[in-house]
Amino acid sequence: MPEIAEVETVRNTLKGRILNKKITDVKVHYKNMIESDINTFAKDLINDEFIDIKRKGKWLIFETNNKYLLSHLRMEGKFFIKDANEAKGKHEHVTIYFEDNTTLRYEDTRKFGRMNLVKKEDLETTESIAKQGFEPGDKNLTSSYLLDKFKNKRLPIKTVLLDQTIISGLGNIYVNEVMFYAKINPLKEAKNISKEECDLIVKGSDEIIREAIKMGGTTIKSYTSSLGVTGRFQQNLKVHKREGEACLVCGTIINNIKIGGRSTYYCPKCQK
Repeated sequence: MPEIAEVETVRNTLKGRILNKKITDVKVHYKNMIESDINTFAKDLINDEFIDIKRKGKWLIFETNNKYLLSHLRMEGKFFIKDANEAKGKHEHVTIYFEDNTTLRYEDTRKFGRMNLVKKEDLETTESIAKQGFEPGDKNLTSSYLLDKFKNKRLPIKTVLLDQTIISGLGNIYVNEVMFYAKINPLKEAKNISKEECDLIVKGSDEIIREAIKMGGTTIKSYTSSLGVTGRFQQNLKVHKREGEACLVCGTIINNIKIGGRSTYYCPKCQK
């Protein structure tokens, strides 16, 4: 699943290729992907243009002159830029046509992605945006904030850190890496996490995400170079997808267990 670093990479790439081009047509091939009024979705975009692309957590926010188009890639969503005369791909569900005969196409083999067109004044109150927690690097993401969020939670810390209402943008890959950075066992109950451990979560999430963004994210099966961008952060992963390999710190074999149905990689010695 594309996480904060991958979505930020897509955002930066698209900003250099689709801004300030008049939208001439919009075709929706899978209507269930659109959360707003499907009858006006295309009409409200045609003859407008994207003037900026923002991001909140894992949500891409395409700004037009009049509205915001929200897009969540979910598990395997990807954007492609193709010539208008190129045939529609099997898994392409939304196509936006520009005046220069190029198109922005949204592809999603599992059809889990979502789009929503909202008025500018409604952006911050739209549920998907309003419920997002603070992102790594946000000055409001502090150990005190996390202690308050964790204090009554008996769930494993791994599960709690995947909650987008607490920290926005972290997914399975980067939560595994942050847990290793902070030397926290992923099964530890969130309510038992100390202030010192919260400090390390705050610091680790910031450092890891900054570096991942710098390296174009982590290229994995569900996030590939659909826009000509190949992430390189997989070269820096300390535990994720390293099951059976030696820990880079202590040499202990990396384990992989399921927590909440998610593959969880950790070092049993460093993360006791």
